[in-house]
Amino acid sequence: MTDKKALVPIESIQRRILVIRNEKVMIDRDLAELYGVETKQLKRAVRRNIDRFPADFMFELTKEEYDSLRCQIGTLKRGEHTKYLPMAFTEQGVAMLSSAINSKQAIEVNILIMRAFVQLRKMISSHKDLLRKVEEMEKKYDEQFKVVFDAIRALMKPPQKPRKIYPVKPPARAGRECMAQIGI
Repeated sequence: MTDKKALVPIESIQRRILVIRNEKVMIDRDLAELYGVETKQLKRAVRRNIDRFPADFMFELTKEEYDSLRCQIGTLKRGEHTKYLPMAFTEQGVAMLSSAINSKQAIEVNILIMRAFVQLRKMISSHKDLLRKVEEMEKKYDEQFKVVFDAIRALMKPPQKPRKIYPVKPPARAGRECMAQIGI
């Protein structure tokens, strides 16, 4: 697995990191795919080493969480339903998986996953730092800069979808009546 083309891009890994129960997690199915093993093999390895996976490392989704996840991801292909609820692994749980699934690919992919989690943490941290600095400056300076701070805060918000505006055409009769009233 020394070939760089065979490794998964970090962006692809970041797209698979979800927030469930206010935790950044990866689902067993995605991890199995990245590690090059079947989901049932991954689950079997976890169950054999369950002592390594406390509740803050791994948890099983509830039926409601799973249904919500399926709605977000889309429908499953024929034959892809699961008998068992998916397992969700936190960053620490993913790190522990490399010891449960002892393959060269699992180790290399695990390193990439750890880097993806670190990058996400840095992005979140820098956004919070920027917001904190703007708030500190706003407190420090008086009302004359309020407009500037409001504009900066507005730029930091995620863009909203533009609403479509449809022109309203008056009925043809209304146009003639209006023209008649003004003497045309």
